[in-house]
Amino acid sequence: MKFSCEKALLQAAIATSSRATAPKSSIPALEGILLEADSELRLTGYNLETGIRTVVPAQVAEGGSLVLSARLFGDIVRRLPDDMVSFSAEGLTVHIQCGMSEFNIQGIDPEEFPELPAVEPQNALELAQSTLADMINRTLFAVSDNESRPILTGSLFEVNGSTLSVVSVDGQRLAIRRETLEKAPNMDFSFVVPGAALSEVRGICSDVEETASITTGARHIMFQVGSTLLVTRRLEGEFLDYRQAISRKSTVLLTADVRQLMASIDRVSLIISEKFKSPLRCTVGDGMLYFSTRTAIGDASDQCPVTGDGGELKIGFNNRLLMDALKAVPTETALLKMGTSSSPCIIVPTDAEEGAEPYLFMVLPVRLSAG
Repeated sequence: MKFSCEKALLQAAIATSSRATAPKSSIPALEGILLEADSELRLTGYNLETGIRTVVPAQVAEGGSLVLSARLFGDIVRRLPDDMVSFSAEGLTVHIQCGMSEFNIQGIDPEEFPELPAVEPQNALELAQSTLADMINRTLFAVSDNESRPILTGSLFEVNGSTLSVVSVDGQRLAIRRETLEKAPNMDFSFVVPGAALSEVRGICSDVEETASITTGARHIMFQVGSTLLVTRRLEGEFLDYRQAISRKSTVLLTADVRQLMASIDRVSLIISEKFKSPLRCTVGDGMLYFSTRTAIGDASDQCPVTGDGGELKIGFNNRLLMDALKAVPTETALLKMGTSSSPCIIVPTDAEEGAEPYLFMVLPVRLSAG
């Protein structure tokens, strides 16, 4: 095996494929990157849950395959001078040279590296990389980390006509992001992708209009982003009926400046911590939203102007969950819908058609003690 490659390109490919390597494993090959050279150079990382394969431009003089420690290989290439990297292997002994730097390290038998699962196509869709990254970014925060309901540790991708919806829910909050597809698939379908895999998909997407494709199989899902391929298992089970979970009986409608609202919550939250927890108490007045909280550290209050009247509704929230939802709002202003002290707060665009909002965030309230 023998090839040469630009340092920057090789470093980027190692960083991408390393996203799917296991940090620690009883199988040493899973902590490594599989290098395969023939007509092209491919780097693959696989932790038995998610696999990432990327192609890097290289001049291949001799084909072959080998597994190298992702950490060591990455550290070596990152510290090399900005020049062409020459790579050659005799058996499992690898020689790396760049400029005046030389390394001789031991590799791992490629036979010990498991094959990536094959994805037999059932359904497929395409959308811009930037759009896919944005849809993941605005919903991933609401994915559950509770393994007692594995299906909720992923996001639901739902294709209905020409609309793609990505939905995440963790029992206390819900996030939906919708987008109209330029090329609508021939049929409606849905699938659930593990949150950990979506985090890696977001990392390999660029802020460009170039297309990313998603292909679903019986047990796995494949994301093709440029020259990089990510394969992950699909989560099986019945996802929450999110449409039934969304309360549409709101009597309080408030239009708020998102940044002002976040600033007020952030200030009041200064005395809340993991050690000193307390709900964020909200009183919805006429044209004003009042916040207060009290812990062993002290108490704090603030207020934010809004458009609308809540009739002095008192409602409590987990400050972190409410802030996470507001951070995901893409617009300067948003519409907050509330009902009673026990019904959720729904955040949507100010002018969106009900049921077809491009984004929707829902946060359940917490019970307030008397006084």
